[in-house]
Amino acid sequence: MKSLNQLMLESKAAVIVVDVQNDYCHPEGALPRAGCDVSGVGEMMPKLHKLLQSAREFHVPVIFIQTLHEKATDSDAWTTRSSGRSAHVCRRGSWGAEFYEVAPEQDDIIVNKHRYSAFVNTRLDSVLKTLKIETLIMTGVSTNVCVESTARDGFMLDYHIVLVADACASYSQSAHDMTLENIEGYFGKVSGVQHVIDIWMDKIPDESVRPMSAAQTTAR
Repeated sequence: MKSLNQLMLESKAAVIVVDVQNDYCHPEGALPRAGCDVSGVGEMMPKLHKLLQSAREFHVPVIFIQTLHEKATDSDAWTTRSSGRSAHVCRRGSWGAEFYEVAPEQDDIIVNKHRYSAFVNTRLDSVLKTLKIETLIMTGVSTNVCVESTARDGFMLDYHIVLVADACASYSQSAHDMTLENIEGYFGKVSGVQHVIDIWMDKIPDESVRPMSAAQTTAR
């Protein structure tokens, strides 16, 4: 298997942001109100913002995955998942389906999904092939469900997978850790936000063209 540096520098990558939406992440969202612990989301968000900022600075495509549920896709099997707890999550047009503390920018791409995996009956694969993406940098919520489902399907479709551990969150630490072990063992690489950014920085040989820090900008 290729090293993390090879995946990041020798193939074209995109950052995939999965389900960072109110019903999954906001304390007043549907799943938190149903008892899900979103403390991990609060810890994850600053790291995700940092990663997205760097991705845009280095012209790495950012693709937001947004879950939207509606009557047309509400099969019996789907609406009874999680003992019915998730039946009212992310309804089309609702506040709960809106993005949580992130906002896609002009050049970012939004892909809507209706199942755990962002590859099932969506345009994601077509978008990635159009952009000639080979490596998926996985982030978002929840680590062990929609992020892992998307990463697994991506691997099966021959994309390289890099899961960014501190830019993902689950509703329990054990579930989060289980996915990290599973991805590292069978489906790709696990890394951290700063390591990914450091690799992007190393790709630019001339210090003068690297993005300036806030301190450097203020000093000028």
